[in-house]
Amino acid sequence: MAALGASLLGLLGTFLVTIVGEAAAAEVVVSQGKPTTSSSDEWAGTPASAATDGNTGTRWSSQFSAGQWIKVDLGSAMAVSRIDLNWEAAYATAFTVQFSTDGTTFTNATSSLRGNVGAQTIPVAGTARYVRLNLTERALSLYGYSLWEFQVYAGGGATDSTLLSYNKPGVASSEQNDVNCNPCTAAKAFDLDPASRWATSSTTGWVDPGWIYVDLGATAQISRVELQWDPAYATAYRIQVSPNASNWTDIYSTTTGKGFKEVLTVSGSGRYVRMYGTARSGPYGYSLYDFDVYGTGGAPNTPPARPADPVFPATRLVFQDEFNDPAGTRPSTAKWTYDPGFPQNGEVQYYSENSNNAQTNGQGQLVIEARKEAVNGRDYTSARMNTGTKFHVQYGRVEARIKVPKGNGLWPAFWMMGADFLTGRPWPYNGEVDIMEVLGRNTGEAYSTLHAPQYNGAGGYGQKYATVDLSQDFHVWAAEWDSKGIKFLLDGNQVFYATKATVEATRGPWIFDHPFYLILNLAVGGDFPGPVDGSTPFPARMLVDYVRVYQ
Repeated sequence: MAALGASLLGLLGTFLVTIVGEAAAAEVVVSQGKPTTSSSDEWAGTPASAATDGNTGTRWSSQFSAGQWIKVDLGSAMAVSRIDLNWEAAYATAFTVQFSTDGTTFTNATSSLRGNVGAQTIPVAGTARYVRLNLTERALSLYGYSLWEFQVYAGGGATDSTLLSYNKPGVASSEQNDVNCNPCTAAKAFDLDPASRWATSSTTGWVDPGWIYVDLGATAQISRVELQWDPAYATAYRIQVSPNASNWTDIYSTTTGKGFKEVLTVSGSGRYVRMYGTARSGPYGYSLYDFDVYGTGGAPNTPPARPADPVFPATRLVFQDEFNDPAGTRPSTAKWTYDPGFPQNGEVQYYSENSNNAQTNGQGQLVIEARKEAVNGRDYTSARMNTGTKFHVQYGRVEARIKVPKGNGLWPAFWMMGADFLTGRPWPYNGEVDIMEVLGRNTGEAYSTLHAPQYNGAGGYGQKYATVDLSQDFHVWAAEWDSKGIKFLLDGNQVFYATKATVEATRGPWIFDHPFYLILNLAVGGDFPGPVDGSTPFPARMLVDYVRVYQ
């Protein structure tokens, strides 16, 4: 669901958010927007550059023959650690990853590999300026090859590059502190919280130049700077170092800043590091969610450690409800909390605590029932329940087996909310993961969507996918979630993969590296599903066979 009522604030105790620590260099995408060529293009609308543009809605496709290649020039030689591919149906059944330092002589970085529809991750190791996929066998003999994304990563191994800027003092040309950004101080750019940001003052700061700097505590050798911009980004700016915050030396400059996530390889020495903006992207000022400085020396603070990524298929069961209680039993209060009250999004039901709206049926299933009955000024009731005060999870496989109802205006959902919502952080800054939404007016399609400060509501980052009539049987929706992204699956088939790198490079901050809780509900009417009518069946039932979480 795209929003949530204040009634969920409930009775939660403190639950700490876990954020990424940096004991080693993070892997970063180094192929985004870099010159990309191929042996052939199917037509002008599917060029090689579409595979490295960070847009999962564009693709490269080749002409219809077996021997093809696609190559990206990273601009300089670097330690390549991973290749991520996102294949269309025309994938390669045989290919190799190849490296080169001159673009002419290539060596194999892998043995022969087989692709698959959807995401494929390939660990590699070696130094290269040019990375090429040498494609030799096709899955579809009538076509060529087609890639939505071809991403090359560098870093990730042991390194002498440390995050130096975490929780260090920041100073800026101005700061915004008003109803629209409260507070957006310089410190917010260095707190490793991807949902908080620094912004220049809305009364004095919508001018050039605008700047922000960090005091690293001692002299440091700077090797990398990562900027995660708000839409108020700099099109022209410099990265500068200083021993005293008075005399500044440029170590990087650009007049073609594009916003979103920028990863800058730099070299310079100083105690202070500054972003000095000289041209803005629009009429507003400058704003950064994150300004992270890496290198050696300084006086760094140690960031909180994050949980280890699960290995999929994850098998350690950490939460389950099989709903095997006798008929008429309310959901277990050891696992679930009713969330009564009035809904959002133009919905017309009242969420009731009445057991008629959520109870087991004696056949191993939970029944969430929308009923046509007048309660608290509404003509319909239903149920919404969550694990907010019972269970939180960060990373793993979250799944449920569900049969959805059919009917105009019905809106069943299985989703997750960032647990910091319960301690006061407003939506969408806490993050929302919609594992499944189905609209009763068309049960032949479903939605999986992410919501965050820069992509939410109708602009959420997700996928609508066509399928069978989901109201005729049970189906398993799942999210496989780790620090690299979230894969959404329906009945074991991937329907959407939101990678952290792509989101940061094309949409905005990734705010999903902290604990979330689970939600089940059945809404009636609203902005998304539209109104009920005389054909809508009541009572309408959403059946849940089980909910399970694995790590």
